[in-house]
Amino acid sequence: MKQKLPSTPGPIGVFDSGYGGLTILSKIREALPEYDYIYLGDNARAPYGTRSFEVVYEFTLQAVTKLFEMGCHLVILACNTASAKALRSIQINDLPHLDPARRVLGVIRPTVECIGNITRSRHVGVLATGGTIKSESYPLEIHKLFPDIKVSGEACPLWVSLVENNEAQGDGTDYFVRKYINELLAKDREIDTAILGCTHYPILLPKIRKYMPESITIVSQGKLVADSLKDYLHRHPEIDAQCTRNGKCSYYTTEAEDKFTESASIFLNEAVTVQRIEL
Repeated sequence: MKQKLPSTPGPIGVFDSGYGGLTILSKIREALPEYDYIYLGDNARAPYGTRSFEVVYEFTLQAVTKLFEMGCHLVILACNTASAKALRSIQINDLPHLDPARRVLGVIRPTVECIGNITRSRHVGVLATGGTIKSESYPLEIHKLFPDIKVSGEACPLWVSLVENNEAQGDGTDYFVRKYINELLAKDREIDTAILGCTHYPILLPKIRKYMPESITIVSQGKLVADSLKDYLHRHPEIDAQCTRNGKCSYYTTEAEDKFTESASIFLNEAVTVQRIEL
């Protein structure tokens, strides 16, 4: 029997397979500090980037359902892989059964919407996980809005683990940052805009800027997603009314609490208290 979801207003849910979504959450909280948030990291089953569409969809749906059960009426998939592989299916197939009044939003569309105003050459590069590149979500979404833009993608399979192992500033990281940037630029010498299509990658920004030509604009997602959410709530007062405002944020993980607390400090400038949860 289907569990009845809470109908009273609740926090905004922010979900990621791991820690990268914390870079999105921090920008959202800067833009909208008065709201309440629940952050849920499926750290025990991360990374999602190498998993199949079916598995990412299954895991993401479990997390979204859990956040709905915890009182969220709006959930942000602060994960490019989940946005690429699960968002559309959840919106079309699952929300009508779970609760047609609830909403799930991703991070790809808000990133894509601004690209037309940034690129001058109309040649754009995407650096992301293998799963996001393989899904072709970025070229598909960009071409819906800007059919004239040429999109080239490069998978950066080691960047996430370098960040999560706290090696983002280490000397050995330079090799892998330079390698993937060079491989992207070799695909199209006219690229003037590079999208960081993974929420972990802003942690690597100092290294990325070091090896990315100065003429190329680097697009990081956090502020774009935060601005898009602010606009979304303004345009949808019926959803906004379902979001509580006490300025609080709770953290949940499917992994051990101490591991999350230690790793979260890489992404946030504050100590956090986290609870373990099962999906």
